[in-house]
Amino acid sequence: MCFPKKALVLQNAGWQSEAVDCPLECDCPTAYPTAMYCHSRNLQHIPYVPSHIKYVYLQRNQITGIQDGVFDNATNLVWMILSHNQLSSEKISDSVFVKLGSLDRLYLDNNELTHVPHNLPRSLTDLRLSYNKITNISKLFESMPNLTILQLQGNVIEEVKGGLMGLESLMILDMSKNKLRKIPDSFPKELQQLYLEHNNIKRVPAGFLTMYPNLQFIRLSHNSLTDEGLPTSVFNTSTLVELDLSFNKLEKIPLVSRNLENLYLHANKIKEFSLSSFCDTIDGKNFSKLKVLRLDANKISIRDIPVEAAYCLRLVSSINV
Repeated sequence: MCFPKKALVLQNAGWQSEAVDCPLECDCPTAYPTAMYCHSRNLQHIPYVPSHIKYVYLQRNQITGIQDGVFDNATNLVWMILSHNQLSSEKISDSVFVKLGSLDRLYLDNNELTHVPHNLPRSLTDLRLSYNKITNISKLFESMPNLTILQLQGNVIEEVKGGLMGLESLMILDMSKNKLRKIPDSFPKELQQLYLEHNNIKRVPAGFLTMYPNLQFIRLSHNSLTDEGLPTSVFNTSTLVELDLSFNKLEKIPLVSRNLENLYLHANKIKEFSLSSFCDTIDGKNFSKLKVLRLDANKISIRDIPVEAAYCLRLVSSINV
């Protein structure tokens, strides 16, 4: 049983003794009356969370489960940080998050989870599940329309199977360092940033970017992409700002939009510098907006770059080859 401790609270320009609920294992400073700091305390269980608490920090402990009813009175919680513990899916009740209708951020990264917890609050906007042992996310996010950030990197997910449907507000998705063999079939339409590096993806579907008009940043480095796996013009879309295709098996520079600003192609097998990949025509008004171009660790040298590149790529400060 965790007994609350008392603190002195300054009110109305005078000192007044007031009982403030706070577990003995944690700190609830009067300067931050709605925060409860329980991080790095070697805790094995989640302590009692008072009803007035909005922000609870439980990271870097040895917590293995979330006992049923522990948050029943904590209905005002907005942030919950449970990163770097030993949480296992078998020790998290299906109803443990049901009453947290105001929860905005939930950090469960760096634990031992094998699946996404059930019945997560619809109110969540930021969910971090990276570096667990999650294998499947099928239909687990159907009732989370407010989620804007989802971090799933460092798990063992092989395919998605429509598991992202329902995330109509999602803007940032990180699924890097998984075991994906293909790009998932469907993403939310509002997606702006997509991180898929360190997987085993071999191809990009034709017309992929046309389905996601808000997508601006794509990282596909450290995969198994080849020229055959990239349909012509698949990356030639005006909304794309940054594209990372480094550490793949490309032999040609893919066709990209003039609006692209950052292109990373280092550590491939590129043999020639094709200016037409950046500019179909070169004149005073038509030139690429590219600012960063990395081509180092390929099979070309500075001698392979044509003189006309200075006109087409006039905004690039230097080309790394």
